[in-house]
Amino acid sequence: MSQTEFTPEEFRVLGEGILWPRFLVFPSIAIIGYVGFVTGLGGDSLFVKLTWSVFLGYCWFCVSGSFHEAVHQTMGTWRNANVWFGRVVGTFLGIPYTAYRETHIRHHAYMNTSEDFELWPYSKPGASLAFRRAFVVFDIVGAILANPIVYGRIYFVRNSPLSRQARTSITREYIAIAAFWGSVAAVVTALSLNGIVDLQRFDPMWLLPMPIAAAFNGFRKFTEHVGMASTDPILGTRTVMGNNWLTRVCSYFNFNLDVHGPHHRFPRAPHFELESKLADYQRKHPEAVIPIFQTYLAAVLHTIPCLWRNPGVGVNAGGTNHSYSKSGVENFTSEVGSQTEAAQERRVA
Repeated sequence: MSQTEFTPEEFRVLGEGILWPRFLVFPSIAIIGYVGFVTGLGGDSLFVKLTWSVFLGYCWFCVSGSFHEAVHQTMGTWRNANVWFGRVVGTFLGIPYTAYRETHIRHHAYMNTSEDFELWPYSKPGASLAFRRAFVVFDIVGAILANPIVYGRIYFVRNSPLSRQARTSITREYIAIAAFWGSVAAVVTALSLNGIVDLQRFDPMWLLPMPIAAAFNGFRKFTEHVGMASTDPILGTRTVMGNNWLTRVCSYFNFNLDVHGPHHRFPRAPHFELESKLADYQRKHPEAVIPIFQTYLAAVLHTIPCLWRNPGVGVNAGGTNHSYSKSGVENFTSEVGSQTEAAQERRVA
């Protein structure tokens, strides 16, 4: 498995961030809230249960922010903590840490192109409109299954760009996932058979926050990319710079992922630097028309028509088709444009 290589200055900046407040939503409030949900706090009506489910779904959705940061290895200066935190979260979600990392590296390097595994099938030139529309529905309604499929696909496809070392790591992580969930199923079965746990008292609504959290994550992906034709990291993404407290609070607890253009331009920059990176880019490129939205709702409303009319990115959204050599970028770069430009020289005709 590759490791993110930081410059001395980048590594110094990583140590300046304060992480613990962001974990108030995940996992602290999520775990405490689940106790209230299961014990019937607030009542037993359908409205109360749905309210709990949406609230806890958002709390668990914030795991995507922390998982994402662990994949970039930008949560502090202790690299092993990033890796093992990511592996624990990935085991719970059914997504191998290394598969997510390798998929995400290529998402940054080849964003909105046919080599962008993370945005498949929206990035695939040959994917039909009907299939992409159907996958939009699956990405929301069946997101709890769609996410493991999308991020695990790089391991199963023919001619995968994965190295032998990465494939070995992913194999071990899949074994760990199977062992964990197999153990959970065995323990619950044993407790039920021995009368310690009464499954007849189990309320299926208690599981609802999980698919809601996965659906939130699927819609986040849409809002960041779907409908964007450009392969430029700033111009080919929707960036949200909140002008109200609610947008900024939600952005904070999800590690500022909605400041998405700068994140794609500077993959090794920690979340707390993204707004200043954008301001610096705007000073250097005053002519750039950057798709910036002041509220997340505005970005969502800009996205929704694309989900049916033409759910695609890059060439499927009217952009230019780029096909890259799979021997190109294999790690996160300081700034997209240096190493990826070298990869473009190897572009397949």
